[in-house]
Amino acid sequence: MRMCVGCREMKEKRALLRIVKCAEGAISFDRVGKAPGRGAYICRSKECLDKARRQHQLERALETRIDDAVYDQLMEEIDAD
Repeated sequence: MRMCVGCREMKEKRALLRIVKCAEGAISFDRVGKAPGRGAYICRSKECLDKARRQHQLERALETRIDDAVYDQLMEEIDAD
């Protein structure tokens, strides 16, 4: 079980998207869920992503600034589902 940074609900790991910060500080979307580094999870819903973006929850969880490109990539992944 993992917690979504948007809605703060506990869900199965497979039901969430993982964003990871690697040792070099780069932020990326982790498709497999096993990339090394600090991870944060978010639901596969636009509402949760919008809320997390407005409240800077991903930035707090990963302790770094997140570019708009990462948010755009996450939105594309949600739209693809």
